[in-house]
Amino acid sequence: FLTRDSRTVERKKYGRAKARRSFQFSKR
Repeated sequence: FLTRDSRTVERKKYGRAKARRSFQFSKR
């Protein structure tokens, strides 16, 4: 699960316009 370093900036999601601007997407 912890393959990716959490300190790095979030990459662009698939259905998102930007990485951080996610108001419908919630992390589990």
